[in-house]
Amino acid sequence: MSSHTQLSEFILLGIPQTEGLKTMLSAIFSFTYLFTLLGNLLILIAIVPSSTLHTPMYFFLGLLSIFDMLFPSVTCPKMLLYLSGQSKAISYKGCALQLFFYHFLGSAEGCLYSVMAYDRFVAICHPLRYLLIMRPGPCVGLVMAAWTVGCLHATILTSFTFQLPYCGPNRVDYFFCDIPAVLPLACADSSLAQRVGSTNVSFLVLMFRHYDEHFTDTILGNLHLTIPAISTFHFVK
Repeated sequence: MSSHTQLSEFILLGIPQTEGLKTMLSAIFSFTYLFTLLGNLLILIAIVPSSTLHTPMYFFLGLLSIFDMLFPSVTCPKMLLYLSGQSKAISYKGCALQLFFYHFLGSAEGCLYSVMAYDRFVAICHPLRYLLIMRPGPCVGLVMAAWTVGCLHATILTSFTFQLPYCGPNRVDYFFCDIPAVLPLACADSSLAQRVGSTNVSFLVLMFRHYDEHFTDTILGNLHLTIPAISTFHFVK
């Protein structure tokens, strides 16, 4: 029975085929990252103090701004550090946390988009019952469901990825720890983790697509019936 020495860190090789472009990429990504943080922070500053914007739509928009600040913060700070000449090493636990929060925030944000689509569906198709349906309780429940789906998705992917032993090469051929870049470094068969990852991601994509298409088709059908009715009303008037 062979013994394996578990790796304590990984080396991020960065963005492929970008040799000699570190200074330019560092400037571009720094500006983009700071602009993203500032833009979403301004949205929150506009929403939070204004009582007139304390509605379900702006509640979800504020949460989306928080996601849009947290999601790039999972990968950008470390990338900017090694683009500026700092160490490319990331600890084993740091790599696992990066993978977890990348998939957690990404999938939770995708669920939030579906929640926002449902909010607009109710507002357009059931305007008289909108405030009754989208009460604070159901809104918080929908957000908690989005967080739960994201947490479950990320926990499954991270556990299947890091239950494998990593004892050989530690050079991750990417700019952050993601499943396709980390799994080839495993010292054991990673086919099960690959299948679970593909199934999980495919299921989420199909779920988002189904709900978003359903809400879109219903809204368009409702508008198709409403616009002729409005035109008829004006004609009779």
